[in-house]
Amino acid sequence: MLRLLGSSKRLCDGVSRRDLLQIGGLGALGLNLDQSLALQAAAGQSSSTGSFGKAKACILLYLFGAPPQHETFDPKPDAPVEIQGEMRATATNVPGISICERLPKIAQVADRLTIVRSLTHPYPLHGVAYALTGMPTYTPANEANPRAPEFWPFIGSSVDYLEHERRGGVVPEVPRNIGLPWQFGSKSTLPTLAGPYAGFLGPAYDPIWTDFDGRGTRVVPKLTDAQTQEVRDPFAGIEPSGRFRAPGASTAGDDLSLERWGLRRSLLKQFDHARALVDSSATVATYDRQRQLAWSLLSSGRVRDALEINREPASTRDPFGMTLFGQSCLAARRLVEAGCKFVSVFWDPFEPFGGSCWDTHANHYPRLKDYLLPVFDDAYAALIRDLEAHGLLDETLVLCLSEHGRTPTIDSKPKGAARHHWSRVYSAVFAGGGIGRGQVVGRSDRTGGDVARTAVSPKDILATTLHLLGIDAETTVPDRLGRRVRAAGDGHVRHELLA
Repeated sequence: MLRLLGSSKRLCDGVSRRDLLQIGGLGALGLNLDQSLALQAAAGQSSSTGSFGKAKACILLYLFGAPPQHETFDPKPDAPVEIQGEMRATATNVPGISICERLPKIAQVADRLTIVRSLTHPYPLHGVAYALTGMPTYTPANEANPRAPEFWPFIGSSVDYLEHERRGGVVPEVPRNIGLPWQFGSKSTLPTLAGPYAGFLGPAYDPIWTDFDGRGTRVVPKLTDAQTQEVRDPFAGIEPSGRFRAPGASTAGDDLSLERWGLRRSLLKQFDHARALVDSSATVATYDRQRQLAWSLLSSGRVRDALEINREPASTRDPFGMTLFGQSCLAARRLVEAGCKFVSVFWDPFEPFGGSCWDTHANHYPRLKDYLLPVFDDAYAALIRDLEAHGLLDETLVLCLSEHGRTPTIDSKPKGAARHHWSRVYSAVFAGGGIGRGQVVGRSDRTGGDVARTAVSPKDILATTLHLLGIDAETTVPDRLGRRVRAAGDGHVRHELLA
């Protein structure tokens, strides 16, 4: 019997939601799976504060490598210099809330934001898969094996899968799960790392990754003194002519010849041939879905058009910053406008930065001051204002996350100083789509080293995201053995974050 886990809360007729959501008993009620999911949504909405389903789409901004909480959203102006560091706090436009002085533009949109200062978990590792999936535990060995069978699905993949089921398997014209600016980790010197993949749901629910054609224009501060290469990192600056590409759609325009169009359609026949060679029903389903996605991308211009950011006037593009991160944020808004449900923007390692842009084990202050914080300040503040100007902020959830924080005490030994991995407390920021405005949730202690109030786990963020997207936080997905597990792991909806 297939069972969708639910809370024990009762509906208005006294039937428990958990009992009603046992698929084995739906036949007696005359309900199919689609109807049951709709009923589940209604049950979740009836017990919520009105925020359930408020978000029609989600934009995830992921700052890989882990920004320091002290130099972003949890400054400690009264702490000793070895804690506070070289940067000071600045007031925001919300009385009583201060953030790092190097984020002045974000300070002026703080009245649209919820800052969380009490995220915590036990794994101070670059565990993207832990931060963005329901996976209950994590080890360093997980990071280098993105296709390990024990991985749980990325939150965007879970949303895609659940929407696919709810809509009866119809593949949308615009994919529901798109990643920018390129496949995670694919431009660095390290092997591809684990994280934003569909795990045991299968590769059919991986994000559709764009790519980017363009050169970096700025040499960024080095990660360490040992680095000899000067890197023009596109996340620090790009030429305005740089372009995003969707797979299979970049050259399919209105002037595509019938011959070339026929050749492209013939590619899809290869999916049919491959299907005939496999026996597994799960593999067949994967090929079917990938075939439909491929045809959708080839035949529809909506994704291609959304990625044409050069159609935007300079007055729109320039506030984001002419950087890969900033222009990816702009492309994310355009993809949401085009109908994408879940768009992810990864601030990703580039070339030798296998340790990642934000992993400041050395050169901490030069990298933050001259590169990371100015780029982030421009892009994030512009995205919030741009969504608001287009009437999208109230219905678009914006998550800005990383895998952990950084040590409360500065290591002065490396050149430029350092803060190292720290997961006992760290910060994140959220906006739009049912999130509260102008508030801080949780508190760290006086050094920014431990949670002092309202501990929040990464799994709680996943559960709250599902809730805001209209998916009950206890909804389950099937693992490789067909067992149902909660998409959000052991996370719970955090109503403190909600409007």
